[in-house]
Amino acid sequence: MKLHSVRVHPSSDSLERADQLAHAIAEVAADPVAVDADVTEMIINRVIDNASVAAASLTRRPVVSARSQAERHPYSPGSTVFGLASDARFSPEWAAWANGVAVRELDFHDTFLAAEYSHPGDNIPPILAVAQHAGRTGAELVRGIATGYEIQVDLVKAISLHAHKIDHVAHLGPSAAAGIGTLLGLDVETIFQAVGQALHTTTATRQSRKGEISSWKAHAPAFAGKMAVEAVDRAMRGETSPTPIYEGEDGVIAWLLDGPEAAYEVPLPTAGESKRGILDTYTKEHSAEYQAQAWIDLARKLHNEYPVLVEHPENIGSITIHTSHHTHFVIGSGAGDPQKYDPTASRETLDHSIPYIFTVALQDGSWHHVDSYAPERAGRADTVRLWNSVRTVEDSEWTRRYHSIDPQEKAFGGRVEILLTDGTLISDQIAVADAHPLGARPFAREQYVAKFRTLAEGVLEQTEIERFLSVAARLPELRADELAGLTITARPGLFDGVATPKGLF
Repeated sequence: MKLHSVRVHPSSDSLERADQLAHAIAEVAADPVAVDADVTEMIINRVIDNASVAAASLTRRPVVSARSQAERHPYSPGSTVFGLASDARFSPEWAAWANGVAVRELDFHDTFLAAEYSHPGDNIPPILAVAQHAGRTGAELVRGIATGYEIQVDLVKAISLHAHKIDHVAHLGPSAAAGIGTLLGLDVETIFQAVGQALHTTTATRQSRKGEISSWKAHAPAFAGKMAVEAVDRAMRGETSPTPIYEGEDGVIAWLLDGPEAAYEVPLPTAGESKRGILDTYTKEHSAEYQAQAWIDLARKLHNEYPVLVEHPENIGSITIHTSHHTHFVIGSGAGDPQKYDPTASRETLDHSIPYIFTVALQDGSWHHVDSYAPERAGRADTVRLWNSVRTVEDSEWTRRYHSIDPQEKAFGGRVEILLTDGTLISDQIAVADAHPLGARPFAREQYVAKFRTLAEGVLEQTEIERFLSVAARLPELRADELAGLTITARPGLFDGVATPKGLF
């Protein structure tokens, strides 16, 4: 890897294209390096993972809404949309939109956390949609996805967006555009223009993840993917982007991020170096914000080891979670959001409330993507009482480990202290989720397949489940005419009675 130095330049500097971050990203995307076997294996896993969470969300309102929008834009050759028949084709940017919402709705697919936060699996819907539309092969799709992951991971390692209340999808627009550029074999100049346009159109504030969290949380990455498809289309037609988009004196860094004096070192693969960023990422066993994954696992453990916590919750005086700065201030009590303790809050809000999540996982000894968020579950009197006893505090050591660049030390958990009314203190800690590569039960192909089967049950017919898994396993060998098989068709009758919202078209 080579560190690309990035800082703000006044217009009088006339910064050369070759010295701009967007150009360096484009050079990585245009490099025809082969994809390593273990990277290909993980790409297959994540294609399966995306389909899993999409299947579980097919009848949820935001997904129905986005799918209905895509259905208004039929196109040939076009792209497939999750839930619909594989021979139904739609304009690729709208297919990317609908599939992106389906993948993101349950907050249940992969993650990468460093200087910024991300869900790199969000790259797959737009890249796959363009691959289907453009008649590309499975091998070409694999190359495109490898680039999408690589660029997003590299940006996330170096540039914090959340510190300036900018939503993390500002790294997704450029990475998806770069991945599409690789997929299509575009030249450096075209990818450069597409990356700049994608970044320019996908910067937004983090209010979508603050306070009363709305359904836009699921739409935000889908919007970034849609913008990436459109940016590539414009760039292929010869249209240009604001330049330099990152380094300009009125650019993203100067006015949205760390300001005119900012400087970053972005790691990027050198020419001929494999794109292995996907191997730094990790998926979710549970449908909740990633920082909650380890806490669900620890709560399950405490549920089994200390029956008194479950049988006599009235004996619990307080629960204090010692954790990282991010967990405390974003999904913990440090956020200062009363909605995180509101039993009538939206699902999107509850899956960003570690006090709620830890309480329910401790009481139930399990976590379910639907049942754990049900209004009747959130409103249970004993749950509300215990929930309000939970507070988080920042612990400097867990913050240090959260930001560590050493994968053996990097952690997303912390220590919990449960004080009983008789003075007894129960304490335990966890560093990473059980499903993490360094966790108690790391996810491999077997676990990805099991997750798909679980979430697809009752949603897809058994023959469709087997068909999809068979096609996904052959991803690198798929012909262009087989790529439409990388979708899922709902069982007959699933959408009966599901209201389709009306809009402009």
